[in-house]
Amino acid sequence: MLDRRELIRRAGLSALAGLGGAGLAPLRALAAETVTLPFGNGERPLVAYPGKRPLLQLTARPPQLETPFSVFDAGPITPNDAFFVRYHLADIPTEIDPETYRLAIHGQVERPVSLSLADLKALPRTEIVAVSQCSGNSRGFFEPRMAGGQLANGAMGCARWTGVALRAVLDKAGVKAGATEIAFEGLDGPVIPETPDFAKSLPVDHARDGTVMLAWAMNGEDLPWLNGYPLRLVVPGYYGTYWVKHLNSISVLDKPFDGFWMRSAYRIPDNDCACTEPGKAADRTVPINRFTIRSFLTNLADGARVKAGRTDLRGIAFDGGSGIKTVAVSLDDGTTWTEARLGQDLGPYAFRPWILSLDLPPGPHAIRVRATGNDAATQPMEPRWNPAGYLRNVVETTRVQAA
Repeated sequence: MLDRRELIRRAGLSALAGLGGAGLAPLRALAAETVTLPFGNGERPLVAYPGKRPLLQLTARPPQLETPFSVFDAGPITPNDAFFVRYHLADIPTEIDPETYRLAIHGQVERPVSLSLADLKALPRTEIVAVSQCSGNSRGFFEPRMAGGQLANGAMGCARWTGVALRAVLDKAGVKAGATEIAFEGLDGPVIPETPDFAKSLPVDHARDGTVMLAWAMNGEDLPWLNGYPLRLVVPGYYGTYWVKHLNSISVLDKPFDGFWMRSAYRIPDNDCACTEPGKAADRTVPINRFTIRSFLTNLADGARVKAGRTDLRGIAFDGGSGIKTVAVSLDDGTTWTEARLGQDLGPYAFRPWILSLDLPPGPHAIRVRATGNDAATQPMEPRWNPAGYLRNVVETTRVQAA
């Protein structure tokens, strides 16, 4: 009989081994159908990787998988098997022994340490419900288009994360006075030496604020392999680029981290709107950071036909951590708004469900949804543009026909 850890290890191996070349053949065979997203070159196969239901495949090596948007209508928690997948480097781990796995904390510390999973789980446990969202979520809707993964709105998900506060782990090593940043690396790596290894960093104060955590569980189960087993960084309210998967190294630094994925990649315009004129480069940039506020209608798809009369509308909203104050719906291009009723509050970093019943007379309707946060931030009526296709949070419009 195989024990649970061996089953997990082998599941990961079978899921990821041979993602290039001949290894693609059995994965393609699991593609049930093709979905066309509502923008140019939007055809995507629905592919079921081991441990995942059929998801929209953007690339196979490394795997980039988008959640079908209908999943978000089922509730504020995204199931593990439906959670999106995003890797940057193709050399992803296919075998991890949970008994020999170690997390190293080194650099500007009093005592470098190497912690096992058992060591980590012996520390005070913490939980948080938080959204992870790819920086390029919704990039496919930008006009004019730009390079990068052409994603619809499914590169996001909300889960209950269980683990240990990063602060507690740093305290075991003892951060030295004068430390300024913390850098994080995982077990995935580049295929060729010329490709910069994937690493991210956070300022010391942010890393130690008590919300940033090291998670080993997701929705009450071990992390799925494709979502970072056995340990990942969770940075509530921040884009997923910081949520390093298969985490194995934490470096405490006494100067700003100068890695490619901070210095050159994942940067946004350094101005109030984090935007530029379409097609124009930014004069100055800063690393991408907190989410912009967003809201969606989830129970009606664009182009749907509905029965005229009283109609229930459902959806979700979220922001970078202030929490959702209101969600409102407009049927007249934003001239008037009707406030929706907010659903279960799972915390300021979670999806907040909403519901509203409205009369839809016979004919076409453009349903617009807008959220406002507790910090008074809201969504713009017109889309903002930036060269990387990040931060989309325009008021979304769903067009339906009532009859």
